[in-house]
Parts: sequence; C-alpha cells; structure tokens
Amino acid sequence: MSAPDVFAPATLGPIALRNRTVKAATFEGATPDGEVTDRLIDFHLAVARGGVGLTTVAYLSVAPEGRTHRDVIVLEERALPGLTRLADAVKATGARIAGQVGHAGPVANGRSNGVHALAASRMPSPLSMQMVRSASEADLARITRAYVDGARLLVRAGFDVLELHMAHSYLISSFLAPGLNRRKDAWGGPLEHRMRLARQVARAVREEVGDEVAITAKVSTGDGFKGGVTTDEGLALAQALEADRSVDALELSGGSSLMNPMYLFRGEAPVKEFAATMPWLVRTGMRTPVGRSFLRSYPFQEAYFWDRAVRFREAVDLPLILLGGIDRTDTMERAMEAGFDLVAMGRALLREPDLVNRLAAGRADAGVCVHCNRCMPTIYSEAGTHCPVIAGPTLARI
Repeated sequence: MSAPDVFAPATLGPIALRNRTVKAATFEGATPDGEVTDRLIDFHLAVARGGVGLTTVAYLSVAPEGRTHRDVIVLEERALPGLTRLADAVKATGARIAGQVGHAGPVANGRSNGVHALAASRMPSPLSMQMVRSASEADLARITRAYVDGARLLVRAGFDVLELHMAHSYLISSFLAPGLNRRKDAWGGPLEHRMRLARQVARAVREEVGDEVAITAKVSTGDGFKGGVTTDEGLALAQALEADRSVDALELSGGSSLMNPMYLFRGEAPVKEFAATMPWLVRTGMRTPVGRSFLRSYPFQEAYFWDRAVRFREAVDLPLILLGGIDRTDTMERAMEAGFDLVAMGRALLREPDLVNRLAAGRADAGVCVHCNRCMPTIYSEAGTHCPVIAGPTLARI
C-alpha cells in the first residue's frame, strides 16, 4: 500500500481535514488582557489562507492560576464571543481550528497572574520568585472540572479539535515527571499513580464532548532533564490513553518549558534576546552560568524527535502527529511512509505563513527558516509572536 499524500484530504477523529499539515501551537502574544484580538485572528488567518489543514490556538488556560502569565485567555464565558469570531474566520478559509487546552502548573507566572502557581509538589518558581504550592485533592477535582467546562466552551465556539496539553512540565506533565512529583499519596510514586491526572482529564473531556470534536493530546517523547518524563514513561502514557479510548491522536513533543526549553526547539539559543524581555532580577540571573545553562544550544536536525517518535509508532495504533523542525516536502513524505498521520510545523510558518500552499503546488520543496529561534522572545513584544529575521510582518505576505 502506498503512503498517503500529505497534501490530500484526511480525517482526524470525526473531523475532515483538507490535508495532513498542522500549524503547531506557538503562543501568539496577541491576547492582551486575555482577549481575542484582530491580531490573533489575522495570525491564524495567515496560515489558514496559506494552506494548513489545521491551525492550533495557543495557549488556552482552564483556570486563572493555570495561565503562563496574565495575558493568556482563560476558557470562561467572557471569552466565548471572541473565540467564536476566531473559529468562524478560520473555518471560512477551508481550514480547521484546534484549541490547545491546558493548565500551566509550575510554568505559570504566579506574580504576573496575581495568584500562586501550583504543581504536583511544592517548589520554588524561577519565573515569579515565589513558591509554587502543591495541588490539593480539591484543586485536582476543580481543575478536572475546569477542563470539562473549557472543552464545552470551545465546542460552543465552533472549534474542531481540542489539544490537551500533557507535556513541557505543565501541570499534567509535572505529575508525570518523577523529579517534579514527590507526592506520597495516590497521585505520586509509581507511574500508574503519576499518570492518574492525565487519564482522568482525558476521560472526563471525552465523556463530555463525545465525538462532537476530535481530541488530541500533546505528550512527551522525553523531557531532556534528570527527573523529567522519559521516553519509556511517555510511551506508557500513550498506551494508557489508547487503552482508555479517550483521544483520537497524539502529538509527539519533548522538552520542558520550565527546565530545558531548547530541547524542544533545537538550534541557536537566543539568550541575549530572551534576557532583554525579562524583569531585571531574572535578567541578572540569566547572565550567571546557571542562568545561561537554562537556555542550552542543541544542534538542529530536521525531524529531531524522529527516532523516539518511531518507537511510539511501533507501540500504539493511535494516529500520531510528528513535529520537530519540519519544513521539507521530502521529510513530510518520509513521515507518511513511516506511518505517521499528520505533520506539525511551528517556526517555519512564522517565517512563511503560505509555505504549505507553495510546497503543495511544487513552487518550493523546503522552507527558509534558519532556526535561529529569535522568534521565541517576540512573544513578549508589542508586535506579538513573529519572525524577526525578515523585514516587516510575515502576515503581510498573505
């Protein structure tokens, strides 16, 4: 049997897609005061008109303390009109729209949010210089319910796909990671206990929305730090989610926004640019050897999660979304031949929102992103997330 054409129509759970390409969740920096703006809509319209099958809105918090910072959208009633306007605009182009749903846990900036962050276990926060408190039983019940309510809100808004964030040391991931989860109760210790929150949330969301929309989960192929989620632990979670029949696909990621962010991005580490965006105390800390080691440089190689992702492909039958610096037609074709179902792109589409159209038409065989990662600090800029390498906003190309 021949491999599927990455640019031909496909399905994701109950949702029909015009092709197998996904705009991965990259925080847009376009939601001041947690509101949908014209800039956020234009951001997603650019890649939707540019040809992707599915674009992902990032990041949508289920609770106020789960925001990475105060300008993140919280999935509550006041966000519904803006999210509906966003979904309608994207779907009018023929693309589909996903919402990345999560709770940032220890990655939340409690000082910015005005409420202390929480995690599996108590720990100091390098982001807020506060203590992150350990989530109580009541917190976990409330947050699970918040995932359900947030999922229902996005369905009401017209979203097609819900991406449950279970990676990058966000709350669910902090329970999975043995170095961040030191609990002695039923939520800590053996992996079966540490997976409990992930499975509980996914099952609860599935029970709420059924097959009205597709549900995916972003899972880790490896966190890249001692005490983080390992590949074997990520595989065990993938198999558990498959056994529960709670998700329609898995998006394979890696790294930790808290402990080792460059493990996700690879390539040059924009230390100077990041430091310039930070409060003076954090900026000072980043100049120290410890601070500089936080943003390590890893050599860039396209599809850099490939080897670990192949292990997931061999272990589960669920549809899998491959990501990791992908922007070449031959790499996408190779992914289809290896049994992956969709491919996700992030930085490449910041540089060229119309890349998918040009690849599909044969006008290009690769993107031009140089993987300098200088787009990462732009999430804190007034212009929002963008590629700073080219002159003028990338959105002007569409």
